[in-house]
Amino acid sequence: MAAVLASGVSAGADERGLERRLEPRHEHKTTIAVFGDWPYNLNLLNNANLLLDSVNSDPEVSLVMHVGDIHSGSMPCTSAGTLPPIAASNPGWNQQIFAAFQKFKSPVVYTPGDNEWTDCHKSKESASGKPLQELAAVRSLFFARPGWTLGLRDMEVYSQAKYFSPSYPADAQFAENVIWMDARTVFVTVNMPGSDNDGLPWSSLEDKTAREAEIAARTDADIRWLQAAFNLAEREHAAAVVIGLQADMWDPSALAAGGDGLDRYTGFVRELANQAVRFRRPVLLINGDSHLYGSDHPLADPSSTTGKIHNAAAAANLTRVTVQGSTNAPGEWLRLTIDARTPSVFSWKNVAYCVDPLTSCK
Repeated sequence: MAAVLASGVSAGADERGLERRLEPRHEHKTTIAVFGDWPYNLNLLNNANLLLDSVNSDPEVSLVMHVGDIHSGSMPCTSAGTLPPIAASNPGWNQQIFAAFQKFKSPVVYTPGDNEWTDCHKSKESASGKPLQELAAVRSLFFARPGWTLGLRDMEVYSQAKYFSPSYPADAQFAENVIWMDARTVFVTVNMPGSDNDGLPWSSLEDKTAREAEIAARTDADIRWLQAAFNLAEREHAAAVVIGLQADMWDPSALAAGGDGLDRYTGFVRELANQAVRFRRPVLLINGDSHLYGSDHPLADPSSTTGKIHNAAAAANLTRVTVQGSTNAPGEWLRLTIDARTPSVFSWKNVAYCVDPLTSCK
């Protein structure tokens, strides 16, 4: 991997050099396990060993990626930073998920979802936490060692907490945004949650100034980090790029009457399209959020339903996979194989581990 990772937001922006090279673990081919929206109930947490055993027993899996939401949108948050704790909250939930992640044999990369921070103000989550305090708690637990993954066999990665542009020192707060390279492919995660990218008012906790500042700072940092990943891919002549995030940025239910909307994703989607067009080679976006497995090419045709949502450039080389939500039957994880020697680079299949997540996994 190149010795420099560009972190600038535009041409001429500052760059920060990497002190040393992070060597890819595989030359051409690797397989990773991807899932999200897990665990969405106590049944799934109590049966976590079924998921762990399914993934850990696959000798080809070299990394695990969780694309956000570590509890459902009707479960409480942790009342982080609030004393006494909110009565309806579940202060120990995040620690239980952390403990489960640490049982995966392979490195675990996790990117936050809306349920564990942006939505904690909602009545259906029992108004059980303040969004910014919940995000701070997520960072302090899951990203306590910036630049290192979770899992039994942790792995060093580039974290925006360390490799930010000196022109944007505030980007150092985004320890959850990471980049790594394997099998001639650049992988990048960004904190891009559902609920219109935190665009919904925080109910009785609403502080519009703080919320708008949060959205602007994080989204701008996400865009800079995305650019850094593609810059690295260009310099390394990578065969492909993989992006992991939580939000379904084309969710049709968000555009229906009373939906959350999708406008707060437009700037990021347009930059993603521009980068994909410039890169020319295969790009894979993986998200959760809408819970139902599917794959498409949302930016292939600007005149299509998905193409019109953000009015982004046509990017036929961008494929999108939405992973299965953990309460849909059967419970599944996505087995993604990257083989840089093949024209399409990516292939995948779903692997079932739980018969009925709502009742009994057995």
